[in-house]
Amino acid sequence: MKKKTKRNLIEFGVVAVVALTLYLTGLHTEVIGFVQRGLLATGVMNPKIEQAEASVSDSASEKADLNFDLVNEAGETVSMKSFEGKVIFMNIWATWCPPCIAEMPSIQSLYDEVDGPDVEFVMLSVDDDFQKAIDYRKRKGYDFNIYRVKSGLPRMYHSSAIPTTYIIGANGNLEMTHKGMANYGTDKFKNFVLGLR
Repeated sequence: MKKKTKRNLIEFGVVAVVALTLYLTGLHTEVIGFVQRGLLATGVMNPKIEQAEASVSDSASEKADLNFDLVNEAGETVSMKSFEGKVIFMNIWATWCPPCIAEMPSIQSLYDEVDGPDVEFVMLSVDDDFQKAIDYRKRKGYDFNIYRVKSGLPRMYHSSAIPTTYIIGANGNLEMTHKGMANYGTDKFKNFVLGLR
């Protein structure tokens, strides 16, 4: 066997063992999410605020459907209607989704800056096992509450992409929909959210 071929086989074997180990331990999602977080840092994946701001100023937004129930981490039923009159940041995510994991630190940053009586974060987990989402949030030290859907999600929130984020203004209008990961920790996005109060 040639020296170069032998070296290539050893390199391939090492990469395969590392990949298999990450997959079997469940760490592959976090590793991929970490790599994608680097992409978010470039600013390429920021939500298109300009389009959302134009929609708000033109009053062309549609009314958000708040007719559904959630379950919080304590197992209590929470009506989305109870958040009426607040700006709602609703993010549909899962622990098995690398882009979801990638954007979480920026969501925590946004939460740290804008959380208050006028803004509500609805981090809506679609994990089959809700306890996994609860454990993930605690392990990472995120402060926002997470929920799962109790009743069916209204049609306007059905998306083929995960994560998907919806921003609902205090006026009850759906002001922005963003499919895919994004960096929500920018000053521009914080100001956009605060401007919807």
